[in-house]
Amino acid sequence: MSEKLKLEIITPYGTVFSGDVDEVAAAGSEGDFGVLPGHAPYVTTLKIGMFTCRIGSEVKYFFVNWGYAEVGADKVVILADSAEKAEDIDVERAKAAKQRAEERLRKQEEVDFARAQAALERAITRIQVAEKKR
Repeated sequence: MSEKLKLEIITPYGTVFSGDVDEVAAAGSEGDFGVLPGHAPYVTTLKIGMFTCRIGSEVKYFFVNWGYAEVGADKVVILADSAEKAEDIDVERAKAAKQRAEERLRKQEEVDFARAQAALERAITRIQVAEKKR
């Protein structure tokens, strides 16, 4: 059994992170989960949420927008629609997106509610993840 996990976070736009980590935690569609080296293999879906990995005493934060996690005893692969490192998130852009989504939701009869709700959730989560690095 390895003492580290190989973590890869991959989007259609490229690899967001690749490296050895001690632990990961993610927002799964069935609930939050954590993975340590030696974990039982499984595959699960991810929802919009915060993803973290620990390397020694350092915690890295990511925004993940839907996807899949493939967990193995010594490797975790995240295939996400999109993902961003906390330090790469444009907070002002996320705040503007949040405001636009809130305005759309106020006009309920003129909007695709599910789409606006998802946009709001993405914006709020991006802001929360970005604030973790401050």
